[in-house]
Amino acid sequence: MQSPILVLKDSLKRESGTKAQHANIHAAKAVADIIRTTLGPRSMLKMLLDAAGGIVVTNDGNAILREIDLAHPAAKACRTQDEEVGDGTTSVIILAGEMLHVAEALIDKSYHPTVICRAYNKALEDAIAVLDKIAMPIDAKDRGTMLGILKSCIGTKFTSQFGDLIADLAIDATTTVDIDLGLGLRDVDIKNYIKVEKVPGGQLEDSRVLKGVMINKDVISPGKMKRKIVNPRVILLDCPLEYKKGENQTNAELLKEEDWRLLLRMEEEYIEELCMQILRFKPDLVITEKGLSDLACHFLSKHGVSAIRRLRKTDNNRIAKACGAVIVNRPDELQESDVGTGAGLFEVKKIGDEFFAFIVECKDPKACTVLLRGASKDLLNEVERNLQDAMSVARNIIKNPKLVPGGGATELTVSATLKQKSLSVQGIEKWPYEAAAIAFEAIPRTLAQNCGVNVIRTMTALQGKHANGENAWIGINGNTGDITDMKECKIWDAYIVKAQTFKTGIEAACMLLRIDDVVSGIKRQAPRAGQAPSKPKIETEADADSELILPD
Repeated sequence: MQSPILVLKDSLKRESGTKAQHANIHAAKAVADIIRTTLGPRSMLKMLLDAAGGIVVTNDGNAILREIDLAHPAAKACRTQDEEVGDGTTSVIILAGEMLHVAEALIDKSYHPTVICRAYNKALEDAIAVLDKIAMPIDAKDRGTMLGILKSCIGTKFTSQFGDLIADLAIDATTTVDIDLGLGLRDVDIKNYIKVEKVPGGQLEDSRVLKGVMINKDVISPGKMKRKIVNPRVILLDCPLEYKKGENQTNAELLKEEDWRLLLRMEEEYIEELCMQILRFKPDLVITEKGLSDLACHFLSKHGVSAIRRLRKTDNNRIAKACGAVIVNRPDELQESDVGTGAGLFEVKKIGDEFFAFIVECKDPKACTVLLRGASKDLLNEVERNLQDAMSVARNIIKNPKLVPGGGATELTVSATLKQKSLSVQGIEKWPYEAAAIAFEAIPRTLAQNCGVNVIRTMTALQGKHANGENAWIGINGNTGDITDMKECKIWDAYIVKAQTFKTGIEAACMLLRIDDVVSGIKRQAPRAGQAPSKPKIETEADADSELILPD
């Protein structure tokens, strides 16, 4: 039997100790360098070739890393940031890369990763305390203030050239689905109750938020069913309106012609009974997630009822929220309270080559559709990405209405405060703590680089202003590269986004620093024809101590 050590050596490739840490640090720095140039309003765009052969042009950090499908944990930190707060994805990667970069020198000096991580976590606590100190509360119900904040937060995006359009759409959509949970808590469910429909054609200025829902469906029988109904009574179903098929193979023995007619009549009576249970409530529109037979279509159209079938579950949920209907699983369980009466208009329109059903002018909709128009699919895809970021920022401000300065001012204030506090830190953690303070300067330094200004002079001037205890709102204007007051320029960041950026960035760096073994289980390639297979390396007992031994 082959030795387990030989099996391991033949199938596993291993890097351990500082070698593994250096490999991870260099990989994270490479990821950060890919998207470093996409930070700020004067950022560069990336053109990516996706798996399907299409081209994606974007400067959104998360979209870039998602398209190139990096499996490195540093890239996954970006995904965490996007899921939590929807913005600050580029900043997270740059901060994590810089934290690892300054840790590299400490590892070379034989600092233990646990000591570095302990100092980093202490620096994170102090950084959040600084954020709490400089945060400015605002009124989330003031539309003018919200508009200014959103314009600032998405000013770095491609759509900033279109003025207030995206910010207006984001505010309208999030305020529509905003729900008061009581005790001062609010909830804005962007994922489930805001649908973005991209329809190529027209101008971007034609985009709007509908007070209701739009679906890519037409009525089943356009000639017999109405395509426009004012104040419709809507019934939503989650069951088929067709004859129930047998679960297993069903055999029916028919001896006479009357038996066949009886079978057909039973089927008709069953479907008619289903339809009559629905028609009892005098609906104008019936929507089901399952199938709807021609016979059911006949009975419904005969009574002047329009019907739509095979709707997605998510779309059905949005319609229920918009018009106040309740989705019913069986027609015999229908009640008057299940009928939706909140919609003001049902209409089917043809846009381009496709038909779209609109359930709009709802009284108090808690779901909506954002209709985006534009010249091309590439433009619409980028606008959608920017709109998602804008809606996330609006949601964050509604949930936690506090602001911090943008333009790198927050990071410089945190950096200056941590440098001061590092003087009072005792023991071996003093140097990693100070290194963390220096790493926060990566954000303003990257902004200065992307503006094309003299980085050394700009950073020296900024460090001087913050070190003197001057206004914490002094930062870089991303468009001009000037050192200005962020309040005057109205360049802000949401508190919750900035706090999450610091947490995710430092925690990702700590996780990577703690990795001291990288073991690859990829099998070696088989030797080519005519080439002798390489002989396995024979291990001695002395070598075995430092290796992982697999059990028999």
